[in-house]
Amino acid sequence: MGDGLRRFEDKVALITGAGSGIGRATAARLAAEGAKVLALDISEAGLVGTAELVSAEGGGTIETLVTDVSDPDACRSAVQTAVDTFGRLDVLGNVAGIARGEHVTDTTVEGYRKMFGVNTDGPFFMSQAAIPHLIESDGNIVNIASNAGLMGGAYTVVYCMTKGAVVQLTRALAMELAKTKVRVNAIAPGGIESSLTKGYEMPPDVDFDLVQRYMGFRGMGSPDDIAVLFALVASDEGRNIHGAILSSDLGITTG
Repeated sequence: MGDGLRRFEDKVALITGAGSGIGRATAARLAAEGAKVLALDISEAGLVGTAELVSAEGGGTIETLVTDVSDPDACRSAVQTAVDTFGRLDVLGNVAGIARGEHVTDTTVEGYRKMFGVNTDGPFFMSQAAIPHLIESDGNIVNIASNAGLMGGAYTVVYCMTKGAVVQLTRALAMELAKTKVRVNAIAPGGIESSLTKGYEMPPDVDFDLVQRYMGFRGMGSPDDIAVLFALVASDEGRNIHGAILSSDLGITTG
């Protein structure tokens, strides 16, 4: 992991959702490339696994913090912890997310609020807290959106709404920060083999004619596929990328 690259030497990265899937792969990738990483997740056991992976892959500097990103105060505290621990902040990776398949008529207010809390409030309040520090470091934000934020999906109305909001958060922040050196981008994965998708369930009476429209033809990607792209975008090699929504979805959104 890291392919011998050291693009994040002396850089500090804060990665949410780092206890599994894309977040874990990204935290491990950046650590392998020299970053000092503060890994956040709501699952303590997941964070232990991520720290063990970093150690097994040959080391790297990683600290962990159990955090509920749907809590604005927790977001602000996590950013301050990163700065207090490592002295600066260069990269914010908003990766944490939850998904659920259901008929829109079955969506509860609680379920609706929880998904927006994690998927949309988290990236907003993490970014809000991080931006002053990223301005100081000429750093950048990478949000994990989804193909669901770029196209409609049956049985995933609320999820699509949250990821569409992440897309627009990315574009709007990129405009507001255009006269600084801070870069803001998003990656929009398709299906990824991770704990998010392995535990994903759809209603038993789905109409698969509707679902197949956005399943694609090439299967699913891996968390490492996204981590590799994340590392490029967040590194100095990605200096020309700002305000972009980069699809990594095996062609799902091509037509």
